[in-house]
Amino acid sequence: MKHRSQNLCPLLERRLESYALAASAAGVSLLALARPVEAKIVYTPAHQIVGKKSYLYVDLNHDGIWDFIIINSAFSAYHTSVNFIGAKGNDVGYAGVKGAFHSPDTFLALALKRGMRISGTERFYSRGDMAGQCAHNTNMSSFPCSSRANNTAGYWVNVTDRYLGLSFTIHGNIHYGWARLNVRVSKSKFTVTGTLTGYAYETIPNKPIIAGKTKGPEVITLPASLGHLARGASAIPAWRQKESQ
Repeated sequence: MKHRSQNLCPLLERRLESYALAASAAGVSLLALARPVEAKIVYTPAHQIVGKKSYLYVDLNHDGIWDFIIINSAFSAYHTSVNFIGAKGNDVGYAGVKGAFHSPDTFLALALKRGMRISGTERFYSRGDMAGQCAHNTNMSSFPCSSRANNTAGYWVNVTDRYLGLSFTIHGNIHYGWARLNVRVSKSKFTVTGTLTGYAYETIPNKPIIAGKTKGPEVITLPASLGHLARGASAIPAWRQKESQ
């Protein structure tokens, strides 16, 4: 059974129509463009660097409302230096990151490999720490310090083409998606850097999505320019404020 275009948000439909008209005017065959009415997976390529003390909003379905924020936070206090990167949902509906419980105040985001299934059978948390490093001479035990003078922790330490498993809502319905990133941890410069290289979501509610799937008749690829991304010069994530004070 074919799914109608109501599975796509109105803003995305308008953008796709505008892109199709522009391509037609430029002499590009519309047959070369994926048909949004049949699209099940919407993929957006990207290349956005999330450096120290910066953040990046990700709008998976291009409706003008960010769904997730990737935060690279750094602070120094009480003879302690910390730099870590993590992801957080927008607190609307069921926005969450596929992860694992670490401690009462820490959830680790899983670094999924290409081809892994993302669905409602897994655990999603409102936030997830990806990778971090810590240097201190105190007894700080929280992530990423773990009561060690020098420590590096997280599933995302020095990985390439790994995927965040994501869940979020559109008109009250749960959808699944992913964000592909590279993460580098430099001990010599004490710097954690993330690079977002693409993201996608499933237009059909509650349907699982395969991490890294970007090709096939059910996939539509948007130009990178249509990606709704924004970043800032600094960020202090709410879930770490008490540690940085």
